[in-house]
Amino acid sequence: MKSDPKQCLYCQSNETLHNLMIEIAQLSVSRVFIFKEQTYHGRCLVAYKDHVDDLNLLNDADRNAFMADVAKVTRAMQKVFNPDKINYGAYADTLEHLHFHLIPKYKGGPDFGGVFQMNPQKVYLSDKEYEEMADSLKKELK
Repeated sequence: MKSDPKQCLYCQSNETLHNLMIEIAQLSVSRVFIFKEQTYHGRCLVAYKDHVDDLNLLNDADRNAFMADVAKVTRAMQKVFNPDKINYGAYADTLEHLHFHLIPKYKGGPDFGGVFQMNPQKVYLSDKEYEEMADSLKKELK
């Protein structure tokens, strides 16, 4: 493990994390978040429960459980948001904690057919809209 959990956004669950996303569920080996920035309607993130730098550091059982959690979230996203495609992003150059960005893409929508923008800061929702989104996803995650 290269990075320090004391410096980790996900491990510390600090103000920076809460400004970026809302935690909505805990699954078998992961935590599920909705991004507050919603240019890509329904964008979520799945973070591994413990501080691990890379998917290849997990044993087979934990890796399979994590990927099952990712698939479970994308199935819920598909039912709730009905995107044309869900893109998966696993970037950890500077934030070394295993996590997947799950980005719903819609034909005719932002960046369809291209790479998504990490944080375009264009679309934010009301508290009620985030709550409704979270409730819908949680219902599908059960």
